[in-house]
Amino acid sequence: MKALRQWLDSIEPHFLKGGRYEKYYAVFEMFDTIFYSPKTVTQIAPHVRVSLDLKRTMTYVVLATFPCVLVGLWNTGYQANLALAELGLDSAGGWRGWILEAFWIGINPYNPLASFIHGFLYFFPIYVVTLAAGGACEVAFAVVRGHEVNEGFFVTSILYVLILPATTPLWQVALGIIFGVVIGKEIFGGTGKNILNPALTGRAFLYFAYPAQLSGDSVWVPVDGFSGATALSVSAAEGHAALSTIDLSWWDAFFGVMDGSLGETSALACLLGGIFLLYTRIANWRLVAGCVIGTVAMATLFNVIGSDSNPMFAMPWYWHIVVGGYAFGLVYMVTEPVSAAMTNVGRIWYGILIGVMCVLIRVVNPAFPEGMMLAILFGNVFAPLIDYVVVKANIRRRLRRHA
Repeated sequence: MKALRQWLDSIEPHFLKGGRYEKYYAVFEMFDTIFYSPKTVTQIAPHVRVSLDLKRTMTYVVLATFPCVLVGLWNTGYQANLALAELGLDSAGGWRGWILEAFWIGINPYNPLASFIHGFLYFFPIYVVTLAAGGACEVAFAVVRGHEVNEGFFVTSILYVLILPATTPLWQVALGIIFGVVIGKEIFGGTGKNILNPALTGRAFLYFAYPAQLSGDSVWVPVDGFSGATALSVSAAEGHAALSTIDLSWWDAFFGVMDGSLGETSALACLLGGIFLLYTRIANWRLVAGCVIGTVAMATLFNVIGSDSNPMFAMPWYWHIVVGGYAFGLVYMVTEPVSAAMTNVGRIWYGILIGVMCVLIRVVNPAFPEGMMLAILFGNVFAPLIDYVVVKANIRRRLRRHA
């Protein structure tokens, strides 16, 4: 590594102001800080000594997604292998089938390694395309503006991939992340200035632009000719009691053994990631608590009201938190500090708003059984207003106190 440090130091003058490649300094700085901590320090007082910086914050978030990635890879492969077995097929087909056969991996759904590798073969191309397309946008904006390329995109990229179905066409993957990065973040000024969650912005764009590839019963299991309904779609049609007809128990949903996106099915994996983020104080507990409170209150209200025509009224809160993308959104999206409320009281109300909206959309909107994505984006839009109201209330209270 000493030789690498010396080489980077030797070419650095070419990227500094007045150098031949001055306008590409952002690219050089990106590679430099991947391997080494920035050597820049504050030149004037006051000096604040703290171990937590943007790089470490983003690294912690990426580490927190590992449980979801690991469970997601296995579950994606498991659901695919199980579907192939039900269809009586002995090969996955295509280049993935060739790899599985060439290395004697097979498609046995009860072989954890076979399921994990099969799932990885779907995850890897989507992630590479996401990094290439979204990373190119980040670098382009950094070069034009003369800004640094920070680690925020690594978080956006992994979260974006984990909320996509494994069957998403790669060109749509690229289009979605470009939209999320450019429209969701860069036009507002980049990292730290976005008002919407970039990963969710890209996912929402794909959902409304290409609903056939992002919704329905045939997109969740990557096997041609196989149709597998999600827990929410079954519940919306027949009620959560009907989940037993697809052999799905609450514990199956909690562990993530069900159809869904690449990495958001396991509430247990999200719980582990959430504990890590709360322990390291990357996530604020008020956001999590507020969202859970809103969810429990709204779901209980619908349970009390009841409905003869809408079976979703009967779904209890403890089912809401384990199906769909609720747990993933709660841990990784609601707690995103930039697009969330900034005041402590505002964070609680922001979380409550999202929890209420998620259940409201799931229960009342028959065309959209999953509500967490729209609820979070709705909360993003109202976060500044919530903070404004809280600050104004604090000002009025202090004025009365000293009047």
